[in-house]
Amino acid sequence: MANIEEKKHLITRNLQEILGEEKLNEILKQRDLKIYWGTATTGRPHVAYFVPMSKIADFLKAGCEVTILFADLHAYLDNMKAPWELLALRTQYYESAIKAMLQSIGVPLDKLKFVRGTEYQLSKEYTLDVYRMSSVITDHDAKKAGAEVVKQVEHPLVSGLLYPGLQALDEEYLKVDAQFGGVDQRKIFTLAEKYLPQLGYGKRIHLMNPMVPGLTGGKMSASEEDSKIDLLDNPANVKKKLKKAFCEPGNITDNGILSFTKHVIFPLMKSEDAFKIVRAPEHGGNAEYSNFEDLETAFAKQDIHPGDLKASVEEAINRLLAPIQEIFKDPKLQELTKKAYPPPSKTKGNIQNNIDEITPAKLDIRVGKIIEVSRHPDADALYIEKIDLGEDEPRTIVSGLVNFVPIEKMQNRDVVVLCNLKPAKMRGVESKGMVLCASVDEPKQVEPLLAPRESKPGDRIVVEGYETGEPDDVLNPKKKVWEKLQPDLKTNDDLFAVWQGNKLISKVNGNPVKTVSMKNAPIK
Repeated sequence: MANIEEKKHLITRNLQEILGEEKLNEILKQRDLKIYWGTATTGRPHVAYFVPMSKIADFLKAGCEVTILFADLHAYLDNMKAPWELLALRTQYYESAIKAMLQSIGVPLDKLKFVRGTEYQLSKEYTLDVYRMSSVITDHDAKKAGAEVVKQVEHPLVSGLLYPGLQALDEEYLKVDAQFGGVDQRKIFTLAEKYLPQLGYGKRIHLMNPMVPGLTGGKMSASEEDSKIDLLDNPANVKKKLKKAFCEPGNITDNGILSFTKHVIFPLMKSEDAFKIVRAPEHGGNAEYSNFEDLETAFAKQDIHPGDLKASVEEAINRLLAPIQEIFKDPKLQELTKKAYPPPSKTKGNIQNNIDEITPAKLDIRVGKIIEVSRHPDADALYIEKIDLGEDEPRTIVSGLVNFVPIEKMQNRDVVVLCNLKPAKMRGVESKGMVLCASVDEPKQVEPLLAPRESKPGDRIVVEGYETGEPDDVLNPKKKVWEKLQPDLKTNDDLFAVWQGNKLISKVNGNPVKTVSMKNAPIK
């Protein structure tokens, strides 16, 4: 019985939630668990992938039969994050990178099964089951299930609605007892539990990792270069990126550096090993920790300085990356990397460049203060505003707010302004920007967005996950950047301004942009 308990401990440690624990217990009494983990082959894998990799190591130590699914078809269905012509190359890259990561942490590859989604997802049987699934699942449940995983847009493609049902079917076609993923997949897992039995298939166990903060603060994004540490980053780049990492003294609740030690470094340590903090004698000398709880307690008490913790994690990351980078010295893998992820500058006019073109980092959104306002002499519905945007001179901006905001409430008002639209004449007056508002047509309501707390004129407003990069000087009207981004700008149920679910925040202090009362309204 102790052996079963030990296996269960390895399978479940550091997880946030388990659905179907009773079934897990029953299977372990009879045999080893069959489990799969899938990854959509989109952006390049980065160091955050070591979090699921360390759990896969746990599963193998517990004797589980583990299948890794390279979900190439899912990657295409998720709002075409990966263009079809690059999918085969990216899937090859993922397979090489994941195998190199597993080798780096000492996981024997012969114990694993690697499968590509298109190996079975294009079969007659699977296709018929997709149709069967689509005949019982509601669009409401499909949207809800994919809300935290599938890219959210104002007018979703049907492909994104299919995505959760296909992931549910994968459990049956891979013949597993359990699926492992992040807690962001929970709604897809509950959809699988609801709908698979309706097709005559069994419920599976679902094992969920917590969402671990990115090392560089916030969420690690494969599409944002400075927000993640790439597997092929050299030690100098690792150091540079970790320097920017949010690691507040004593903060143990929102700390990507600490989370990485908990979910990767400690689970991979041998029982005789210890995590070493190296520091000068005048700063307390070296310290060793054999379990995460002691390290966390010491950091909470501020016995460990963030700089010393970062230095130790930096060393650990470079140790993990070194074997991967050695494998990727192979000229064939170097060529594969270039082809699968071509630099944007060399892909002018293709799909990859179009994706880069429409990121919200292109928008120059700033806090402004209205210092002077008057009615437009030739248009009853328009105000002419002089707005301080932190520049040498205030800008003239024309806004159609006369029927929605009294003029006395416009004076000295803090607003949120899109500054890099091409200037346009509004009834003879040149307008050099746009005051962003929540707006609905029926009945017609317009409400200027609220500037973040503790902000001042000129403070940049960015979208979470898209903080890096400089906006265009002027948005090119021919490329319709604003027209492509605007449909995904809205307010949410909590009155926050969001783009594809990611909050608009001050780049200076991180405080959010909100609206007074308008929920789920387009921003324009």
